[in-house]
Amino acid sequence: MKRQDKFRNIGIMAHVDAGKTTVTERMLYYTGLTHKLGSVDEGNTVMDSDPQEEKRGITISSAAITTYWNNHQVNIIDTPGHVDFTAEVERSLRVLDGAVAVFCAKSGVQPQSETVWRQADRYNVPRIVLINKMDRQGADFSRVVTEIRKQLHANVVPVQLPIGAEDNFKGVIDLITMKALLWNSEDGKQYEVTDIPADMLEEAETARNYLLEELSLYEEVLFEKYTTDVAAILSEEIINALRNATLRMQVIPVLAAAAYRNKGIQPLLDAVVRYLPAPAGIPSISVADPVNNTKVMISTSAEDTFAGLAFKIISDDYAGRLTMVRVYSGTLRTGDTVWNSRTGKRIRVNRLMRIMSDKYETAEQIEAGDIGAVVGLKDVRTGDTLADPERPVLLEQMSFPEPMIGYAIEAKSNKEAGKLGEALSRLVEADPTLTVEVDVASGQTILKGMGELHLEVVIEKLATEYQVEINKGQPQIAYKEVFTRPVEHKEVYRKQNGGSGNFAEIVFELSPREDGETGLEFVNEIKGGAIPREFIPSVRKGFEEAMLQGVLAGYPVKSMKVRLLDGSIHENDSHALDFEHAALMGFRHAAEKAAPKLLEPFMNVEVTSPEEHTGMITGDLNRRRGIIRGMEMKANTQYIKAEVPLADLFGYVTVLRTLSSGRAAASVTFQDYQQVPDNIARKVLEKT
Repeated sequence: MKRQDKFRNIGIMAHVDAGKTTVTERMLYYTGLTHKLGSVDEGNTVMDSDPQEEKRGITISSAAITTYWNNHQVNIIDTPGHVDFTAEVERSLRVLDGAVAVFCAKSGVQPQSETVWRQADRYNVPRIVLINKMDRQGADFSRVVTEIRKQLHANVVPVQLPIGAEDNFKGVIDLITMKALLWNSEDGKQYEVTDIPADMLEEAETARNYLLEELSLYEEVLFEKYTTDVAAILSEEIINALRNATLRMQVIPVLAAAAYRNKGIQPLLDAVVRYLPAPAGIPSISVADPVNNTKVMISTSAEDTFAGLAFKIISDDYAGRLTMVRVYSGTLRTGDTVWNSRTGKRIRVNRLMRIMSDKYETAEQIEAGDIGAVVGLKDVRTGDTLADPERPVLLEQMSFPEPMIGYAIEAKSNKEAGKLGEALSRLVEADPTLTVEVDVASGQTILKGMGELHLEVVIEKLATEYQVEINKGQPQIAYKEVFTRPVEHKEVYRKQNGGSGNFAEIVFELSPREDGETGLEFVNEIKGGAIPREFIPSVRKGFEEAMLQGVLAGYPVKSMKVRLLDGSIHENDSHALDFEHAALMGFRHAAEKAAPKLLEPFMNVEVTSPEEHTGMITGDLNRRRGIIRGMEMKANTQYIKAEVPLADLFGYVTVLRTLSSGRAAASVTFQDYQQVPDNIARKVLEKT
């Protein structure tokens, strides 16, 4: 029986090109799981095993692998950095206990850094920071620490200082032991522990005092020693205080490394084991009891009844359909029967596996706190809770962003149409941010995803993995609609068929929401029982359904407020469904008078470029209806921040390369929906 305090479930998260996959590869090498140093540039990494990942040099799907360090089992998930694959980060963070946030020592905080940081905040994931690429030209450790504090509002505290930078990066100073760690061997397996260089001693003492001062705010014992006798503080006391503060998310330790040059990774592994949480650190978790519709607590002990979350579906040529499961309570064994929260059905577990990136090992059981895969579960999707049938529970669901761009697609030949439908079904099953819809007016199949790269990868998968060639139309933006003025309306729904009829009357006000939230804000102001209480949910349901198709061009309504003011019923002819129909019809009539407007997705664009190309790049952004929000020089590189409508960003990366002779790069993240100018809205509506 494995001890839960010896588990670590961690994710490696960062902006694209911060060096996540290289960091992970080095962790696997130094833990002895691999015997060769993988390189993203050479396309021979363990974690990026997908052919498209090797070809593009980026992580597309989160990869899971199990390794061991200092008698601890470490389950590592290497997540994508590109915004188009943000769902992979989302579902990974939902099942992880801790994370390593990797930042480039030159680029610092970038747009996707902020996105993954917010995702980790949402799931309350304790983390440590690794400032990587200390060997890169323009690397500046202290500047990146300051950026993280200011831009991410995080209490980051260095526990190391880098010795040198760029080509002179030699190692780190450990502020806990006050020793220097120097890497001299080519593969980085050996490093020397020595005294701190004399010219850095004062800086190291200042940094250590800052570390002790921060920790003393949260640990009473440390505070007493810090204020009376600093020299009496032991390394173990600092480590314990740092662990406690990290787990409570009061402090975030910062380390330095140059993963590509094989420097600084062993102390990172030590920090993962020392400071990031074990599943045993959470003795119980809150779940929903679907039978009594209440919240209950379940223990995270391996001896309790089983409860786990299916967080990813993988289709593998060798192993078949794999459902990745994080076990929160109890033990999942081969031969067990489990209950699926979504379908309410019982399913049998025939085979369990442990995933070693693209390789698999058979497992007899998966205990609480561990991650594994179940083979061959057909009707299980991402986010489903699997539990003991005698004690069904619901774990917290995962939320995913809506797709923002789509293509009309069709198989190149009629005989492949069925094959295309089957392939799309499997892809949608595995990727919650991918949707397939049929346009009612045209009958076309619309494939929607998070961005151009996301859909490009999916279309390439259709061709290479499923051998289906397709034709695709022009990109389509996921516009939305919103109302700009309040309207009061009375709707009467009446049908008479000779016998019993149908009747519902509602009086309501339809208006914009004022709280900035999305969806329907429904306020029931019925007095005196004009509409019986049991019919009110049907009215709400009708408005929720109506929001799926706005009146301008059938785009979904982003948000609206409905105040139900009055109404009436017929003693014999009123039914719940009648009030649902009344709401649907009332919405149509009121919405046309509520000054509906079109909304479009706006993106945050951050461009990094040599200074000489700045003028052409900003001019191009202005032509795309972009608003320049800031420009800043960092280490001979110009950083340009802008807000640009997604509709004007198609093909932007190619144009940017041309404008900068291939020397500029851009990162694009979703910001919000904004109103489309009337002249452009007219053109959009003419096409629909």
